[in-house]
Amino acid sequence: MPARNSIKQYVENSYYHIYNRGVEKRRIFLEEQDYRVFLSYLKEYLSFRDQKTLSKKLADYSISYKERESILRILHLNNFYDEMTLMAYCLMPNHFHFFVKQRNALSIDKFMNSLCTRYTMYFNKKYKIVEALYQGVYKAVYIENDEQFIYLSKYIHKQSFIHLATKGDALGGWEQPSSYPEYLGKRKTEWIHPEEILSYFSKTNPKLTYKSFVEEKDVFSIIQNKVLEEI
Repeated sequence: MPARNSIKQYVENSYYHIYNRGVEKRRIFLEEQDYRVFLSYLKEYLSFRDQKTLSKKLADYSISYKERESILRILHLNNFYDEMTLMAYCLMPNHFHFFVKQRNALSIDKFMNSLCTRYTMYFNKKYKIVEALYQGVYKAVYIENDEQFIYLSKYIHKQSFIHLATKGDALGGWEQPSSYPEYLGKRKTEWIHPEEILSYFSKTNPKLTYKSFVEEKDVFSIIQNKVLEEI
């Protein structure tokens, strides 16, 4: 029988919860650098790429060899800026969560295959191993209603709180990477888009803010019944 959520329902202009974990629940991030490399891949894939300007620079024979190589590398990289929007994420020691919107029906599959393959190559080379990194293919949950839409980002952002409370700080003072700072206005990142979710919450009433919604004491919240998968 196929693993839960391994069979995907791909729909254009739709929202999804994407997640995966390490094989046998092993860690896929062993140190801070691993998180940073993974995030750098997300940035490259999801940031705007000015193809016209880059091609124009490439045609300039006065640029250095190093600059030319850098431009060629960028142009050859996959880019999903026009295909996908990352609304929320959280990276945990042995798994990750994404809340995404895809514009084309097959954007998620192309994006995830490229990202997971690339990071596996980095991980195996760094730690000198040759084996599968993930426990099968990534999982995808199609978001079908407003209830799931509203609560999914909350569930994703609360993962780091739960981890720190139960496992302690595994990064020596560096919290688990997530998009929560973008939602609190503490950080602005061009390839993370909290706007649509934040539009449901108040910016002035403390009891109705996104922060209050996420940090309320509801360990057994509705999201754990509606969207939660076995990690």
